[in-house]
Amino acid sequence: MGILLSQSDAIATITLDRQEALNALTPSLLSELADTLDTVANDPSVRVVVLTGAGRAFSAGVDLKALAEEPPEDGDVSGALNNPARKACDALSRMPKVTIARVNGFCFTGALELALACDLMVTAEEAKLGDTHAKWGLRPTWGMSARLMRAVGPVRARELSYTARTFTGREAYEFGIASHCVPLDDLDATVLELATAISANSPESIAAYKDLYLNQQQVGVIDGLSFEYSTMYPMGDAGGRLDGFGKNS
Repeated sequence: MGILLSQSDAIATITLDRQEALNALTPSLLSELADTLDTVANDPSVRVVVLTGAGRAFSAGVDLKALAEEPPEDGDVSGALNNPARKACDALSRMPKVTIARVNGFCFTGALELALACDLMVTAEEAKLGDTHAKWGLRPTWGMSARLMRAVGPVRARELSYTARTFTGREAYEFGIASHCVPLDDLDATVLELATAISANSPESIAAYKDLYLNQQQVGVIDGLSFEYSTMYPMGDAGGRLDGFGKNS
């Protein structure tokens, strides 16, 4: 299993499907996701793209086994992860379709970066989200420092990143990350209602709005992303922290 793609009318749904690993992100899964996003971006029959995860998780974040195979350098994960992840995030934020993150469960770190790259986020109240880079001695390289701060404001972003704490789907709504938050049983109906309302409108108008909002939002963001991608920091504790994964939990 990997990426599942389905379509109903003008709504395409992309599902991360590694349920045995809580949909943890690997280089191959991210590459497949990026390719699938390219496909729907170029499909004129698609007006709205929903990104979600199968089972109990949107995604638990980067598969730590993948990090063990190519250890981080100064807190930066490898290009095997960075390249497809950045391509996927760029597609989610820039394609001329509305992208919606359907966050049904766990959504941590790299997965949160994917969700934040979407235009809208709908969370289940039961969902658990978090930026845990600091917990593992890592730093963001897929856009967290730019997108999280713009979503919640600098003070809240610092608090969430510095503490690496988990927050709920309801808190995500209260922070302004999510546009909607509902019980898990109502999540599908809420996402469908939102996507249907959007898909009924002019795709040309929506594409123009998306480009205009993105331009306004990214004044200064491009430089911020470039800084995040290229700036290196001396960080040597990722190995020990990652080796201890699961031993103390």
